[in-house]
This record gives sequence, structure tokens and C-alpha cells, in this order.
Amino acid sequence: MTLSERPLPPKGGFSARRLISIDDLTDGDIFYLLDLAEYYAGYLRRAAPAPRRLAGKTQINLFFEDSTRTNLSFDLAGKKLGADIINVPVSASSVHKGESLVDTAQTLAAMGAHVMIVRAKEEGLHEALDEILPCPVVNGGAGKREHPTQALLDAAAIRSEFGELEDLTIAICGDIKHSRVAGSDARLFQRLGANVRFVGPAYLMPPDDQFTDIPRIGNLKDGLNGADIAMGLRMQFERMEGPDGENGRALAQGFYDEFGLTHETLKLAKPGAWVMHPGPMNRGVEICGALADDPEQSLILRQVFYGVATRMACLDALLTKGE
Repeated sequence: MTLSERPLPPKGGFSARRLISIDDLTDGDIFYLLDLAEYYAGYLRRAAPAPRRLAGKTQINLFFEDSTRTNLSFDLAGKKLGADIINVPVSASSVHKGESLVDTAQTLAAMGAHVMIVRAKEEGLHEALDEILPCPVVNGGAGKREHPTQALLDAAAIRSEFGELEDLTIAICGDIKHSRVAGSDARLFQRLGANVRFVGPAYLMPPDDQFTDIPRIGNLKDGLNGADIAMGLRMQFERMEGPDGENGRALAQGFYDEFGLTHETLKLAKPGAWVMHPGPMNRGVEICGALADDPEQSLILRQVFYGVATRMACLDALLTKGE
């Protein structure tokens, strides 16, 4: 089987100059990124060398929070495209000498960065960096609200199975209140024509003034009814504050009995439904390990696979503009 042809950029070219939010992308940008991700997935499946479109470019991965999947997949994506990669060891950086995050980023950009991938718990840091840095800023995870490349890779994984998201019903289940993935996924899936619902207990739902157009369902039976996909979310203990933080692990003990995704509870969804999870998973809290590992019903490892292909697409589109 031959590799597919590279997709053409949208009319007028790829428009985004940064990737901080899904809202930075036009519909044309989104479909181009998803098509480009599938194009690069073809190279990955065949272990074929991809075009070195970022040769001579420098990519800096600046992660102020721990990460495995996101950090490593951005690293691998850049390397496969030929970029020079700098992974900043934040634990040993001047941040611990009192230097601000903004000053650290500016210093690194002055070394010749062509793109900077930033992950941080601080709200608004990415926007602040975008105002002052000479290179595109890519959000590798921000606060409790944004993780755009995770949403794109999730959509790419769904497309690989269903062809499109139009008219699919996707139940996002679990700790929606503290999840940066839930927000980006919900907005992107809706733009792609999916019917999105939030499923979980009231204490894990976002504030009432957020996502007002998305149904909230407080039980798994109704929440999974008719769903094509059940997206489990990790209990975000590290982002919980106040009573939630103090009681988080105690609350989790009862969560699995009421909302855990298992082979049995997935039967509440549409026949042939799939389970997804952005990882890392708390097995036995939000999802059963046997279901997560079942290749007949789980897209979780496919999400990981598309993480590299999708981030290759994002880096390519931002740095070459489809040239």
C-alpha cells in the first residue's frame, strides 16, 4: 500500500499563528490538521521516514508541569520532522532561583526558537507569552481549561474509526470540573458536528455559567444511553482545591461503583460503542483495566498513536504554513 498524498492547506493557507486554544483555529484549519495527521499516521504505521519539513528549525519544549504522553509525543513529533529539539529541565532551571516563567521563556526564545511548546498550571501564561515571543506558542496543557492538541488527537482517533464525528454522541464522563481536556474536547467535537454530553456527579461538574449548551447527566444509565463513545476522565486530585482537594480521594472510593466504565456499564451505550481516555488512567477509579486494555472496545492506545501524528501535523502547519 502506498502512502497517501499530502493534503492541501485550506484556501488562503493555514491561518493560525499560534495554538493556545481550539478557538485559534478556523474550521478549515481544523480539517486540514486532521487530514494532515492522517497523512503522517501513514508514515508511522509503515515505520517510513517522514519528510523532514522542520529541518533547521528549533523546537523548545518548556514543561512547568510533569508530563509523559504530551512531552514525549511532541519530542518525537519534532524529531520525525527533522527539528532540533530542546527539552528544558525545569526542575533544574533558573525558575527555582526566582526567575519568572515569562523571563525563562523569553531567554529561551532568544536562543533561536522557531516554536515553543509550553505546559503550565497558570491561567493566562500562554496568552502572555504569545504577546512577547517572536515564535508561535503551542499549548501543551494550561490550567483547568485548555489542551487543544489533546482534543485534536482525540478527534483524529475517532475519525480513524468512524470516518467523521458528524452526528456521533460522545459522553464525556468523570472529573469534568478540573479537566483541561474536557473543555477543549467538548468545543472541538461540537464544531465537528458531534452531540456532546457531560456525565458525572454534581461535585465534578463545571460551574453553571460554563458550557451552558452541553447537557449534564448525573447517572451513568442515562448518560451512556445511545452514546457512540464514552470518554473517561482522570480524577484530577492535584488540581482540586478546598473541600474537593481534602475529600478528593475519599470521594473517589465511591466514584467507581457509581460511574466507573467497565464492560458491563458500556453495555448501557449504543451497541459497538468505544471507550476512550486521555490518560494517565486511575484503573479501578474511573475505568476498569480490562476494558481499557480491550482492543475490541478501547481506542485508548490509538489515541496515544495519533498523539504523535497529530502533533507532527500541528508543528508542520504552524511552521511551514502548508508550503
